[in-house]
Amino acid sequence: MLESAGVRAGDEVVVPAYGNAEVARAVVQLGAVPVFADVDADSYCLDPAAVADVVTSRTAAVVAIHRFGRRADAGWIREVGQRHGLLVLVEDEPGAEPDGAERRQALATYLDGRLSGVDTPAPAAGHTYEQYVVRVPGNGRPDRDAFARALRAKGVACKVPVQAPAYRMPGLRRDVFLPHTERAVDETLALPLHVDVSRRELQKMVSACNALGGLLQPAF
Repeated sequence: MLESAGVRAGDEVVVPAYGNAEVARAVVQLGAVPVFADVDADSYCLDPAAVADVVTSRTAAVVAIHRFGRRADAGWIREVGQRHGLLVLVEDEPGAEPDGAERRQALATYLDGRLSGVDTPAPAAGHTYEQYVVRVPGNGRPDRDAFARALRAKGVACKVPVQAPAYRMPGLRRDVFLPHTERAVDETLALPLHVDVSRRELQKMVSACNALGGLLQPAF
């Protein structure tokens, strides 16, 4: 898609730093240069202001990805693109499931109202919750990882949604530090939220999270 849109070797393409490293690798395969921009702390999608900060005279395009079922702020990103004469591509996250969105939204509402041991997803219109991603309070990755191990020991099949910033992955390494991306990588945890989850499974998840959450406090 980038090639057909006119992106050429040597062009810079702004891509998300959080997740979807395959997008940055596709840029590299074209001979273009991926430039990583920070994400919004609530949506985990590209922050339009961060995009504007990394645009240079060599920038040709921006690729924004909808994340976890929450839509990227395409309007503002396109405005940045128009201001700088950039191609803007807005893509669904690979593996997004359009079916069952209403059911997942109802399940997410249930969890939002009952979870107290974690920071629940920020509310947003149209969020379809392909993944229900929470933040674990405390001291970043060590507490999040310990929390995840404890949940798994209680039979809750949680997972870390993004293991590392894209700019730390082989073949994509850059000497940058993007604070919202770093915090998201260290604090986020995806709780199981599939359309056929039972009420008993949800209650088990809530009880486990709330019991563990009382042990962790935000760092100051």
